[in-house]
Amino acid sequence: SLPKAVLEQIRTATRAMARELKVRGLMNVQFAVKDDEVYVLEVNPRASRTVPFVSKAIGVPLAKLAAKVMTGKTLAELEFTEEVIPKHFSVKEAVFPFLRYQGHDIALGPEMKSTGEVMGIDADLGLAYAKSQMAAPPPLPKSGNVFISVKDSDKPGVIPLAREFVELGFQIIATSGTWAALHEAGVPITRVHKIREGRPNVLDLVTNGDIDFIINTPSGKIPREDEVRIRNASLAQKIPIMTTIRAGQASANGIRSLQRSQVHVKTLQEYHGK
Repeated sequence: SLPKAVLEQIRTATRAMARELKVRGLMNVQFAVKDDEVYVLEVNPRASRTVPFVSKAIGVPLAKLAAKVMTGKTLAELEFTEEVIPKHFSVKEAVFPFLRYQGHDIALGPEMKSTGEVMGIDADLGLAYAKSQMAAPPPLPKSGNVFISVKDSDKPGVIPLAREFVELGFQIIATSGTWAALHEAGVPITRVHKIREGRPNVLDLVTNGDIDFIINTPSGKIPREDEVRIRNASLAQKIPIMTTIRAGQASANGIRSLQRSQVHVKTLQEYHGK
């Protein structure tokens, strides 16, 4: 999703820092990008948890090569002098322990909450993402009802996403605020009561198994009680829930790929032609 110019800035900055720090072996750099501006958050002369993922994604044993470089070998001697850009897509998904600690809000922030990670690989990006969700359940649904409730700033962005779910054959359900925005935009949608507005309400639909997918973006740093209850109920019912518009879009792409194609399994050796 990053422009080529931004990726080139990242490559240039990484090479410059590695040379300046005189790193031999692996180096971990964390970048942030906002409005196509690249920021360096931190750089550490060490490996990171991402190394095994990248090694599997490109088919190169990076830790092994780094160890040899640290003992005096050169990249030229190891025949690893060019960047490997695979033809397939690799998606890393975090694994969270929320089922063990029910009652905590599952919305994410800067604090690390994951306890592991999984990987989805495919020549199709949508299928790669769908595989990552299968590996870190619940998986994406192929049909059913989508409940959408987003904060005001996300309402313009959720309109095309809702239309895409309608195209995929899903029924859209929302509470008053999101319903009004989508209804005004001409999206076919059903209105449901908020928790405090009476019954049956959205929480009833979730607990009764009438919702198959949820898009619910937190309203702020201190989430509303209704949001937390909905997110916790979705967790208990094993309903996939996305808390950002971009995650919702990635899910729609994954569902579209699942509807069009079957999921196939290949070994890493087959992906890398080895």
